[in-house]
Amino acid sequence: MSFVLQTTTRPTFWRIGPVGKVIFYYLAALAILVFLYGVYNRVARYTDGSDDPFDRLDDLPERVFDAARLALSNRKQLDRDTVAGVMHAFVVWGFLTLLIGTAILGIDMDLYRPLTGESFFVGQFYLSYSFVMDAMGLLFVVGVGVALWRRYGRRMERLHDRHTSREDDLFLAALFVLGVGGYLTEGVRILGTSTVRDVSFETISFVGWFVRDVLLLAGVTPQQAAAAYPLVWWSHSLVALWFVAWIPYAKPFHMLSSFANLVARDEKAGVRLPKVPEDAAPEDIGPSEIDDFSWKQLLDHDACTKCGRCSSVCPAKAAGRPLDPRNVILDLKEYREQRDAGGEEVPIVADGGSSVIDARTMESCMSCMACMDACPVDIEHVTQFTELNRRLTESGEMDDHVQDAMMNVFQHGNTFGDPERKRPDWTDELDFEVPDARDHPVEYLWYVGDYPSYDERNQRVARALAQVFEAADVEYGILYEAEQTAGNDVRRVGEEGLYEMLVEDNGGAIGNCEFDSIVTTDPHAYNTFKNEYPEFEDCEWDDANVFHYTQVVADLAESGALGLSGDELDYPVTYHDPCHLGRYNDVFEAPRDLVDATGCERYEMPRNRDDSFCCGGGGGGLWMDFEEDPKPSEERLREALEDTEAGNRVEKFVVACPMCMTMYEDGRKTGGYEDDIEIIGLTELLAEAVEQNRA
Repeated sequence: MSFVLQTTTRPTFWRIGPVGKVIFYYLAALAILVFLYGVYNRVARYTDGSDDPFDRLDDLPERVFDAARLALSNRKQLDRDTVAGVMHAFVVWGFLTLLIGTAILGIDMDLYRPLTGESFFVGQFYLSYSFVMDAMGLLFVVGVGVALWRRYGRRMERLHDRHTSREDDLFLAALFVLGVGGYLTEGVRILGTSTVRDVSFETISFVGWFVRDVLLLAGVTPQQAAAAYPLVWWSHSLVALWFVAWIPYAKPFHMLSSFANLVARDEKAGVRLPKVPEDAAPEDIGPSEIDDFSWKQLLDHDACTKCGRCSSVCPAKAAGRPLDPRNVILDLKEYREQRDAGGEEVPIVADGGSSVIDARTMESCMSCMACMDACPVDIEHVTQFTELNRRLTESGEMDDHVQDAMMNVFQHGNTFGDPERKRPDWTDELDFEVPDARDHPVEYLWYVGDYPSYDERNQRVARALAQVFEAADVEYGILYEAEQTAGNDVRRVGEEGLYEMLVEDNGGAIGNCEFDSIVTTDPHAYNTFKNEYPEFEDCEWDDANVFHYTQVVADLAESGALGLSGDELDYPVTYHDPCHLGRYNDVFEAPRDLVDATGCERYEMPRNRDDSFCCGGGGGGLWMDFEEDPKPSEERLREALEDTEAGNRVEKFVVACPMCMTMYEDGRKTGGYEDDIEIIGLTELLAEAVEQNRA
């Protein structure tokens, strides 16, 4: 078969023939139908899940735009792993370009030419098209190659686990074969068509031309290339059509489900938790079977790409606790697929190992949200883990130590089990009286919290903050014995009923006071007062008027109210970002500004801000006993003394959270760091600077 082209373009269906063309279109239609059927089944399966408590599809155009911006920028993939981010960008941009290029060719052949009798796939358009397709296709192949090297050459640990399967191998292999096969097809075509026309303009397809040169060096003649072209073309086409049909049934579906997950994401996921319906029976609280998960949570399961980013940052996993966030999500997905295939029904979560998820696994979660922050497709692990904890609570399966703490809260309003009348005893050692916010209007209603009220070490932090407020002449007051534990971690261990009781009691006590803003000592209390309490009827304050003390004191320092000159202290320190202050609520600069205002030499921890490592106290971890080696607090102190720029010159480890104070004081003892570093509250650092200034 021969032909003559007078224009700059390329032949389509060259040497395939009319029958081959019909067969191709038939197979293409079949592949698309199989694809659409698979997508329909997936979406229909999600509708079997329960309703999601939050609106996931409001303002859909803006959601789609934001999801596209996230996906195309690869911002989440670049975080913590630049190579992976660039690799993924190459694959995504290359794949999309090849997909769009194929669609353009189809529009020209099947719409534009039949309607107009002409082709736009010629001249400068064709040359530009060819260059872009070759360039972006090369990025695609390079990206897939890097992925293959990381998985099999470097063998990155986080990419291999018990859910890794042949499906993962086949997915990467298919992408690589598609990319390389496209260039091979192009090179064979260029060489083969050189027998009947001048192909010098095809140098614009620089990769295809390179393949043509390699074929010539290998001794392949233009006649041999022309003879082999149908076989090469059909091989490439069949792999491409098979891949299209395969997408909804295996790992490639994450290309769709991940984007859908970004569209349906909740920006406050984990920061706020869904309420339990008022009419819910105990057996309906938390998932008892797979379809008790919401449609969005079922989508979460399918969106997981097994990348292991969540596992690699999980402090519970690092400490040896039986939690791997990725495996929890994939275990639930696997169980759903087994049930859909007729498998045996077992409990979703229980104690004893007969369930999909073991109770001890869920108890291990620190609710630090590192997994969610690291996840490139916004899977909402913490929300699902909390609902699993709710199921355990309703089933009477709760860690004994946590159960004791919950009983203390129920009976005394605090986790220590001390009488409510002793809550303000920490103020006795001050040489001034702390105002009572119940007696007169105040600018700042200061919620002190359990640990600053009852724990001896944290009482010093509370007194230091009171001294700072006094030094700045702040109008503030506390609730005295009317205050109860805020309940952030009560909620996260699954005790929703007790949490709602605390909301009612605290909301009532606060509602009886006149104030402009709420300020908290504890980031955990800050989070729940700001993001969760306002969703209940008893709490009518504006979330914009809830502050952590670091925000308030930073403003005071900047205004000169503390009288600091910035050179009062001069020793090296490092600052630890608490999860609930930083990762949960993006408060990063105010604490640092305060450390700098004292004159201390501040050295950043290697893992800081969004990437900060949890102390181990969140999610009820403060009340539990685990076999850990090393403890998260011990690992963090080691990091401060060995991995900061100052190294072992760091004198003080600055914290802005009472739970962090407790965990790090414990880690300093158990890790053998008592003589190496001092744990100090940020308020204590400020009080020291203020005192030094006065002296």
